[in-house]
Amino acid sequence: MRGLPKRHLRSLLDGARVTRLEVLDRRRSVVDPFVKYLFRSQGDTFETVRIPLDRPRWSVCVSTQAGCALACAFCETGRIGFTRDLEPWEIVEQVLTVRREAPGRPVTGVVFQGQGEPFQNYDNVIRAAQILQHPCGGRIRGQNITIATVGILPMIERYTAEGHVYRLILSLTSAFDAKRARLIPAGRRHGVRELAAAMRRHALTRGDRVNLAWVLMSGFNTGEDEAEELARLFRGVPVRLSIIDVNDPSGRFERATDSERSAFLTALGARGIGFVRRYSGGPDIHAACGMLASRARGGETLAGPEPAPAGPRSTPAVVS
Repeated sequence: MRGLPKRHLRSLLDGARVTRLEVLDRRRSVVDPFVKYLFRSQGDTFETVRIPLDRPRWSVCVSTQAGCALACAFCETGRIGFTRDLEPWEIVEQVLTVRREAPGRPVTGVVFQGQGEPFQNYDNVIRAAQILQHPCGGRIRGQNITIATVGILPMIERYTAEGHVYRLILSLTSAFDAKRARLIPAGRRHGVRELAAAMRRHALTRGDRVNLAWVLMSGFNTGEDEAEELARLFRGVPVRLSIIDVNDPSGRFERATDSERSAFLTALGARGIGFVRRYSGGPDIHAACGMLASRARGGETLAGPEPAPAGPRSTPAVVS
């Protein structure tokens, strides 16, 4: 940090760390430009995914915990179990590593949807998001930072009350309590109706729509009854459903067929429910939702950072 007076540097270093995450592995998909990182910090491993966007630019899917305690049935991380919460610097450094190693595109978005449940590490997640948004930090627009939760009701209510600008998305996956609880054990504590009411309040407080995530599974949550119940739960409030096909290496859950998916999307549209089908990227490196585990495999091994584009480039220093 050129030009910083020595007394300020000493003061900064007395209260901050200059540690970086250890990159154990980088895997680039041979199917698309997705890259998955395997990091190690303080003896624990966790993963990050670099996601290609248009124009061109990157988004980064970050982990918030090493492992996860929620044991969602379709999620590979949930089968590992929980180790610990990640500190704010460990979350921020995932993004900074991607930015340093892929200088050809700017990082313009962050999704807190990797390993772990963000709202079980609430304070550290919010602090990391603030640093990533700050003009002296990640310089990422708050509206381009998304925090996903499977539905920790008290934290949703706290988040709404605190008035954060980051997008909140609820991983719902089924509109019926019994079915959802089979997939997401946390659903036994907070029912769909309670969560829907909390998300409605959040949307009305922000003057925004309700954002929901939906992992589509053949024969499970593709029926017209799911669309009808969603319409009932969120009547009068705009909704956008982000739909992604399940990726389950155990084979317990299968992807919906084209006809199943088409019928479900038609049922949503008929009830005025907005939706977007998310691309399930990096299948050969297991980069998709529910596939993050304590290992990287498949794809093409990357030895290190990508070369910077030709021409002069200036990158401001960032302290995390």
